[in-house]
Amino acid sequence: MMYKYMNKTNVKRFFSILLILCLFISYFSFVYASDDSLYVWSSNANTLNIVGNTTNSTNSTNMTNTNTNSNSSNMTSTNATNTSNNLNMNTTTNTSTGVFNIEEDPSLLTNATSEVTDNNSLNLESASAILIEQSSGRILYAHNIHEQLRPASVTKVMSILLIMEALDSGKISLTDSVPCSENAASMGGSQIWLDTTETLTVDEMLKAICVNSANDCVVAMAEYIAGSEEAFVQMMNDKAYELGMSDTTFKNCHGLDEDGHVTSSYDIAIMSRELLNKYPEIKNYTTIWMDTLRDGETRAF
Repeated sequence: MMYKYMNKTNVKRFFSILLILCLFISYFSFVYASDDSLYVWSSNANTLNIVGNTTNSTNSTNMTNTNTNSNSSNMTSTNATNTSNNLNMNTTTNTSTGVFNIEEDPSLLTNATSEVTDNNSLNLESASAILIEQSSGRILYAHNIHEQLRPASVTKVMSILLIMEALDSGKISLTDSVPCSENAASMGGSQIWLDTTETLTVDEMLKAICVNSANDCVVAMAEYIAGSEEAFVQMMNDKAYELGMSDTTFKNCHGLDEDGHVTSSYDIAIMSRELLNKYPEIKNYTTIWMDTLRDGETRAF
């Protein structure tokens, strides 16, 4: 009796219904079998939202028994135990929506040292390392972060910060023509071979400093802003003190090795964050891939 109903059309309908039933069974099996939570970082709201099963809140909100590891900088995780305790957050639960809002501790970088274990769990070969979240200053990874080391051209981060402050205050402008002194021309190291017969605009100087790490240009800018390299270096140290960079002493504005010219990865993070947060337009220079100066002409030496 069933045979006469099993024509081609009815067979298609039968298997279509069977496929839909299988999909529903698979979906509900996945939903009810999973105990994991999904962590979503919202940089705009400065919160870490945990979307999970509210009936298992002890699993999804246990943020303390954790290890600092390479996953501490990964803000998307499917396991609560992978979230490092250096986040130091306050938890509130909205049982009606199943969303746990974790309010971030507003501590600045300078107050957050104790919140992360200082170790080399990533087995880095560097003497010192730090990873922070820019907007909050949260330390995510630390390795010998207060060890005083020679910063080389990373020194220029502070020099650039002071140049941007001078631009912001109206003391200088991007179109100003900056001369080159004998002192600036004699720097050596990374440079664009300025000489005392030429001038470049502040805009061109910034480009040469950010792209080519030009020692001659940064000294020329230091002299232009402060009157002398020595006076500019004093400004650098004053700014370091203001920012709480207690591991740092600047002896020059370019970073060529000099006794006593030291800083730490912690202090570098402080000044880098200050530069990027206050003057994000600096990325117009630091993200340049290729460019030219002097109308693209090559100078012979």
